[in-house]
Parts: sequence; C-alpha cells; structure tokens
Amino acid sequence: MSHDFIIAQLEEHVLHLQLNRPQKKNALTQSMYQFLADQLKDANTNAEIHVVLLSGHTQIFSAGNDIQDFLQQSLHSPDAPVLQFLRQITHFTKPLIAAANGPCIGIGTTLMMHCDLVCLGEQAQLQTPFVDLGLCPEAAASILMPENFGHQRAAELLLLGETIDAQTALQWGIANRVYSAEQLLPEALKLAKRLAAKPQEAVRLSKQLLKQHHKAMVDARLEEEIQHFAKRLTSAEAQQAFRAFLQKSS
Repeated sequence: MSHDFIIAQLEEHVLHLQLNRPQKKNALTQSMYQFLADQLKDANTNAEIHVVLLSGHTQIFSAGNDIQDFLQQSLHSPDAPVLQFLRQITHFTKPLIAAANGPCIGIGTTLMMHCDLVCLGEQAQLQTPFVDLGLCPEAAASILMPENFGHQRAAELLLLGETIDAQTALQWGIANRVYSAEQLLPEALKLAKRLAAKPQEAVRLSKQLLKQHHKAMVDARLEEEIQHFAKRLTSAEAQQAFRAFLQKSS
C-alpha cells in the first residue's frame, strides 16, 4: 500500500511510517488517518513487522489535524478514520516508537502518550491547544498525561495550551532521548532495529504487562473523550475558534 502523504517502508522488521505533507506542516487528513490505522492494524498481526516507527520530517512532525478536512468528518460514526487510528494506537501490541522534531501539535503530542519510546529533535515543540479551539483532550490524554507527569504539568498543556521544548519533554518523562535534527531519524531507526532484533514474544508480553494496569481506564477515557469531543465540535465556542483559525491561516 502507498499514500500520497505518507511513506511506508519495511526494513529489518521495522515498519517506518513517515508523514510526508510538508507543504501543510504534516497536518493530518481523514485519508492519512485511515492509512495509518490500516497500517497499524496490519502490523499488529504481520509476523514480518516487529516494531513500528512513526516520524515526520527533520524540521516538522505534525501541526495536528487539517482543520478544514477535519470539520467534514463525523465523530459520531465508530468508523471515522481518526477514531480508527486512536483505537489502533491504544491497542497496538507491538513496540511503537515516535521520532519527532519541530511542531508537534495536538495529536502530534498526544499520540506520544501511547508510544513505548519517544525520540525528539532539539527543536521539538509540543503543544495541545484543545481548549484554545473550544475543544477537550483526546487520545486518552486527560488520564495519561496526569498519570505520567502529574496534574499540574498536564494542566499546563491541556488547560493553558503551553508549548514545551524537547529538553522539558525529556525532563517530564515524555521523551527518552533528544538528538540533533540530523541525528534524529538515524538514531531512532537504530533504536527500532535494536528492539526488532529481540525475542518478539517476550517483547510483546512485556509491553502488555507494562500497560495492563491502566488498560481498562485508558479505553474508557478514550471513549468518554470522543463523546465530549464530538459535541464540542459543534459548539459556538469551537465554531468561533475555527473561524478565527481559518481566517488567520488563509
């Protein structure tokens, strides 16, 4: 399979999915979400794939959702591409690694909460401006962020919409490693191949045990957030925020 805006490459049992829409800052569309969801679903059962690495370009990971495209999809359908993607990253049983530099906005940050390893470039900027858009957290961020690095720090991201840099993300425990822009992808691939070479049943069982203690809570919160998020999309606050955003970006 291939996609106009995502490069998929399999090398030494590592499936590398690279966002490739730099002219739109790797903003995600329904089509991109569907492709990513399908790739993760296949990777979960494909014996040739041991690890999945998700990356962007050396200077941009993702600006989040493509707002114009996003407003055309219904989150009330369980088959919505973005919901398929969220459920796939939540239930993915093999190691998932993110390599990100530059802007990591919205889902570009929250998906990291589901990754087993996160490598950031020195210019990485993480931000979750859901409230600024009249929305609420997604991807179970409202439970994973406070659990991982505390309520107050989670509030900085989810309520204030503050931006944090790579070194702060490393200090908070969001990231494992920070590299220069040039080193980021080679080092992340090296890490992925190292993990792919290990005994795979042992790796999968270990990941399962690591996540088992909060799996039910994460699943429940993901679905609860989806319901609130869908309602917020049609709220007056969100509509006003979207109009202002689209006017600013036009």
